[in-house]
Amino acid sequence: MSTTGNTTTTISDAVHAALATVDDPEIHKPITDLGMVKGVTVSPEGLAHVGIFLTVAGCPMKDTITKRVTEAVSQVAGITGVRVELDVMSDVQRTELRRGLRGDSAEPVIPFAQPGSMTRVYCVASGKGGVGKSSITVNLAAAMAAKGLSVGVVDADIYGHSIPRMLGTTARPTKVADMIMPPQAHGVKVISIGMFTPGNEAVVWRGPMLHRALQQFLADVFWGDLDVLLLDLPPGTGDIAISTAQLIPNAELLVVTTPQTAAAEVAERAGSIALQTRQRLAGVVENMSWMELPDGTRMEVFGSGGGKTVADSLTTALGAPVPLLGQIPLETRLRECSDEGTPIVLADPEAASAKALQKVADRLTTRARGLAGMSLNLTPVKH
Repeated sequence: MSTTGNTTTTISDAVHAALATVDDPEIHKPITDLGMVKGVTVSPEGLAHVGIFLTVAGCPMKDTITKRVTEAVSQVAGITGVRVELDVMSDVQRTELRRGLRGDSAEPVIPFAQPGSMTRVYCVASGKGGVGKSSITVNLAAAMAAKGLSVGVVDADIYGHSIPRMLGTTARPTKVADMIMPPQAHGVKVISIGMFTPGNEAVVWRGPMLHRALQQFLADVFWGDLDVLLLDLPPGTGDIAISTAQLIPNAELLVVTTPQTAAAEVAERAGSIALQTRQRLAGVVENMSWMELPDGTRMEVFGSGGGKTVADSLTTALGAPVPLLGQIPLETRLRECSDEGTPIVLADPEAASAKALQKVADRLTTRARGLAGMSLNLTPVKH
């Protein structure tokens, strides 16, 4: 096929326009805006040679990028074939990319703590372990993402990290300059210390290292524009709970308990930290509320009333309504889905626990902003 110089230029421009429709799978911005297009040449026969810069050597998304580029360029009229040649950004290019995405600030900035941030941050807390806090977190995240929201999860339980397993991902983060690109699972961006440790190795750190790890998860990870960020906190009111209040003072607490009286009493302590940190309490979720038997009756394995007790107690302590957002039935399928890596709200949406979790997610994402659940720092006085 004979092609004039002008025609070749026109096709080349069309190829560039097609590349502008290709988003990087981790950063979710056009590769043309990220400086990832190394060059484009089109032979007289219509064969397009496209050079692409990967952000790092061994980029886990290189096959996805190659496929997207090939598909986009193949749609251009006059193109008979596409060859994608991969290269790797230099340190200077990666630095420029970071500056373009994050700005030039020397100190890491936590975007969710900045004035005007539209990301709603929920810290999922519990008084003690074993109440299903992590299961609640991953299912709420998956349910919100399924609604079309941009959702991130921070596995802030450094010692007892389990979020990657429950979301079914073994992917590792990608580092670009000083930024960390979080893996995605079921449409949810996720970061966990378990992604940085070999095998099932234990993390043995003291308080300052825990604080620094949490700070890095919030500031060094490139989350993009999130609608919701969920943090799976460790049980109790220790270092991470305090650090979270310092790093993201606008975060809201979501307290998880079981119906058992002993668990409810401990959960109240986890929620009452809001009195000291002046954080908002989004509400209480009661997990393992009952087991539905084949004949339709309910067996209250762990007693009853714990969730309402916690909500009422915190309402009195804060002087503002703290709602009981939902009661989640005890189901074998919920545990199985967590072990298999697919949240039950996706794997079995008609299950009773899935429907209950979906309702909690709906309430958290549709609730209007206001003073409800916020400590007003007022002390009643007698007249």
